[in-house]
Amino acid sequence: MSKSMAEKQEKNITGVVQEYSTKLFRFIRGKVSTNVEAEDILQEVWFQLSKVVELDSIEQLSGWLFRVARNQVTDNYRKKKPELIEDFAYENEEGDLFLKDILMSDFPTPEEENLKELFWEELFKALDELPEKQKNVFIWNELEDQTFQEISDRTGDNIKTLISRKGYAVKHLRTRMESLYKEFFEDD
Repeated sequence: MSKSMAEKQEKNITGVVQEYSTKLFRFIRGKVSTNVEAEDILQEVWFQLSKVVELDSIEQLSGWLFRVARNQVTDNYRKKKPELIEDFAYENEEGDLFLKDILMSDFPTPEEENLKELFWEELFKALDELPEKQKNVFIWNELEDQTFQEISDRTGDNIKTLISRKGYAVKHLRTRMESLYKEFFEDD
């Protein structure tokens, strides 16, 4: 691209940014939870536009911009960390007590070992209450340490669906395990 064409392209991009910034920001902001997220996504849209060699090659510029923005919003959701069972913590006098710590630790006393066995038993009872696909994705991801990509390759389901299924499983397990925790750890 010659220097004059590059200058023309830069002026065109500046004009596009001025014309569409507010509209795109509002569109993106309506789909994400914070202004910071919206600004980051908008910057990614402008970055994608800057990679276009010739703006005139885009037939419907506004449609292209909004499609890129929508795709970036979708990518943003995919990048978000899915809910993990270890994010669910209980607090007692000694500090935080994490469910996964209870399930995976070796306890020195018989009483603590019994508690661990009870937690495992209750966990599997709660898992059995879930639809099969939610149960499987939780077990594969949390207990067998498989990535969502590995599970997707195994089942043919897309990653977003798997994350959603695991989210439902985690919510159910949080409710179930919370009542067990209260039964054992809270003062009467």
